[in-house]
Amino acid sequence: MILVTLGTQDKEFKRLLRAVDKAIEDKVIKDEVIVQAGCTKYKSKNMKIFDLIPIHEFEKLVKDADLIITHGGVGSILTGLINNKKVIAVPRLKKYDEHESDHQIQMVDSFYDEGYILKVDDTKDFEKVLKQVKDFKPKKYKSNNSTYIKNINNYIKEDNHRSWYNKLRYFWNILFFALIGLIIYLIIK
Repeated sequence: MILVTLGTQDKEFKRLLRAVDKAIEDKVIKDEVIVQAGCTKYKSKNMKIFDLIPIHEFEKLVKDADLIITHGGVGSILTGLINNKKVIAVPRLKKYDEHESDHQIQMVDSFYDEGYILKVDDTKDFEKVLKQVKDFKPKKYKSNNSTYIKNINNYIKEDNHRSWYNKLRYFWNILFFALIGLIIYLIIK
């Protein structure tokens, strides 16, 4: 089974669904295709298309999928990689009004350059990339979140990186308690 996910953007991504539909018609894709289309309205006799799939059902589909075809969203790509799936990513493009910017190109290129995924720069090459999936051996994804968290925590703990807000709050707390102490001293005296 092939899972196609278009993310949750408020813009349509029919270009990718047309490419998948054509690959089914051309018999390049012979598997069942299930699509989470988000806001994309598309009719096809070849695919089961849902707007949004409840998370527990989506997670099961990800686990059952042999291939995930996705837009260039980091969350969608990582979902496939974390579940050890082969992923083909097609970035949404601003020129087709599929996104506000072309940042998905950089995301897809980064994952592709590291050997994690296959990419489709132009949907006219979609079927050619599909034919590469069988022999594609993706690099095993390894999260480095713990390194990022450690670096951020170390940065925050260093006194010279304390935010201006926290420094000001610290100053006001000291001033407040000093005033309270002075008032209590004056009352007791």
